Amino acid sequence: MTEAAHLLPAAPDLIAAYADWLTRLGAERRMSPKTVEAYGRDVRIFLVFLQNHLGGPATLEDFAGLKPRDIRAFLAARRANGLSSRSLMRGLASARSFARHLARTGRGEASAFAAVRSPKIARSLPKPIAAPLARRMIDADERAGEDRETWVLARDAAVLALLYGCGLRISEALSLSRREAPITGADRIEVTGKGGKRRQLPVIAAVSKAVEDYLALCPLHLPPEGPLFVGQKGGPLNPRIVQGAVARMRGGLGLPDTATPHALRHSFATHLLGRGGDLRTIQELLGHASLSTTQIYTEVDGARLTAIHAAFHPRARA
Repeated sequence: MTEAAHLLPAAPDLIAAYADWLTRLGAERRMSPKTVEAYGRDVRIFLVFLQNHLGGPATLEDFAGLKPRDIRAFLAARRANGLSSRSLMRGLASARSFARHLARTGRGEASAFAAVRSPKIARSLPKPIAAPLARRMIDADERAGEDRETWVLARDAAVLALLYGCGLRISEALSLSRREAPITGADRIEVTGKGGKRRQLPVIAAVSKAVEDYLALCPLHLPPEGPLFVGQKGGPLNPRIVQGAVARMRGGLGLPDTATPHALRHSFATHLLGRGGDLRTIQELLGHASLSTTQIYTEVDGARLTAIHAAFHPRARA
């Protein structure tokens, strides 16, 4: 049992169930340690509320006997503390996950969670970068005027090329080893995404060239099993360095504030879809567990087409 579980404001039977749930999240559902930690933190907050709400540490019997009004009281209390609808929804999802675990393991059926609706949140669409601007972002020559070493500019361009050319998350690009470098002769790479899931991705020539340019200029020794992308002292490259590089680009290239490293991943998906890419294929390339997650890009492309129609159709302003 973890130290955090011992500190829970709950009865021993509920503490034991909590510890078992966290173990299963990591082992069976293959969630990342950070995700497991976030789920556990959300449920700890809920149990703190229950201690005050019920007048003492909650037991398994108390948890199973919760009413919808108890859960709504929790949401109202969190809302009063200034939490956003998105944070409320995540907290409720964590508590529901714990409740499902209790039911599956025969510890009680907390059916009240099914009777409470999740808070509504305004759905925001991904904000891709226009293709011409995305191409300029991955061109090291566009930043030639910056007071930074040439190899550093080439390194940043290679990372961004992987985000736009392969649809990688920044964490996936920075987790590549030198041995896995997608250079000429390696027409695909294999990356580990969320939940430890591995997927293979094709590598286009422009991406290979960007990585080769970086390797040719990098003055540091890169061991085969060490990181492909390193900082100026040779350690693993921090994502914030790449984010800072993109922030500096925004002024020089006239990019909007929404132009971030992750926006290049959105651009990869949106531009593929706009060129007739199959949604299922794009789902696999992005590493999405559910097709519904990928379908949001159809709304992005639809919104773009509507905007073009409104701007240029001769009768649009009639």
